[in-house]
Amino acid sequence: MRVGNIWRDQVIETGHETRGTHDIDLVAKLGIRTLRYPVLWERLQADRSGSRVWDWHDRQLDRLQQHGIEVVAGLLHHGSGPRETSLLDPALGDGLAVHAGLVAQRYPFIKLWTPVNEPLTTARFSCLYGHWYPHRRDENDFLRALVIQCRAVLLSVRAIRQHSPDPRILQTEDLGRTFSTPPLREQATYENGRRWLSLDLLHGRIDRTHPWRRRFEDAGVPAHDLDELATGEAKPDLIGINHYVTSDRFLDHRLPLYPSHMHGGNGRQSYVDTEANRIDLDPGATGWEPRLQEAWTRYGCPMVISEAHLGCTNPREQVLWLAEAWQAARSLRADGVDIRAVTAWALFGLVDWNTMLRERHDLYEPAAFDIRHDPPRPTELAAAIEMLVRQGDMEAPTADDVGWWRRKERVHHALRKA
Repeated sequence: MRVGNIWRDQVIETGHETRGTHDIDLVAKLGIRTLRYPVLWERLQADRSGSRVWDWHDRQLDRLQQHGIEVVAGLLHHGSGPRETSLLDPALGDGLAVHAGLVAQRYPFIKLWTPVNEPLTTARFSCLYGHWYPHRRDENDFLRALVIQCRAVLLSVRAIRQHSPDPRILQTEDLGRTFSTPPLREQATYENGRRWLSLDLLHGRIDRTHPWRRRFEDAGVPAHDLDELATGEAKPDLIGINHYVTSDRFLDHRLPLYPSHMHGGNGRQSYVDTEANRIDLDPGATGWEPRLQEAWTRYGCPMVISEAHLGCTNPREQVLWLAEAWQAARSLRADGVDIRAVTAWALFGLVDWNTMLRERHDLYEPAAFDIRHDPPRPTELAAAIEMLVRQGDMEAPTADDVGWWRRKERVHHALRKA
């Protein structure tokens, strides 16, 4: 992923590139049978001679096959493509499709694909908030970048089908809900409509009657691109829900209740945008189960929990967050919701995600394995994953064993009830 002229690569920064197949062996020991795995365009772009160096990926994917682990191949993950393109380049989709076709041709055993991870989130962070390249802060740029990525999914699917007659597409997206105080209800409604745009585009829902259609066209999105997506040709086989403890948000106009560094706004109103679990909302308003239920109600498409991760210093809380995801999936499956899998993300941890990779501090947060040991040491989270894989369940936490997002002291001090 690119910030300015600097690329951040978690495969390198977590040491996975160097450890290579040894990491795959550790994953296999957990009993995992399906793995989201990067085969990224930026890492496999052609050099000046026009050739691609596949050796590392050949070894990794061969080892996964040896262990009988099915791959969900990710082709563009919070990236904007190689140096010569960007999220605002109409040709981005054509370039990614070439890459997708080459990957499908070289690795015909791959049947599950995520051509573009979280297109809505990437468009927001890159073109609405300015955090990532190309660092824009404009709704029109955001909407154009979103359609360009969704069209890249469509073109990639076409390219993959030339070599794999029946590929299955797992489309991932971060999903949260925005709550608010009454004066900010209009802003919350806007954000709660915006959160569905990538999945609506790929499901063919943004036709000429969709409430956001005119806004896309006014932003300069070609009607042809919208009509092409409206055919539903890029409709995913599986929806992957990525949800974090910070995904649900609360907008509050009561600025004096919060420190000044939290104050912001939309240009018309000033407010604080904080984690919804920092507010004393009704029980069951936030978290995994309500968000998964909303996605199922809207699309009726088979789902997976495609990222369940908590960055923290207490490994027990990572287990509790995964346990909530697991219990939500089981509860909804019992009610007829088609949820196929739960994914612990990412197995070897992350570097500098506390700043969304915008600053380099080399702050490492472990996950199932702690790379600060050689070889990487399995954590309490790894034991929980292995228990889920091999036994189909894990010991339910007690009433006193809850994560910080469930404890009373989580609520902002000034908002706590007597």
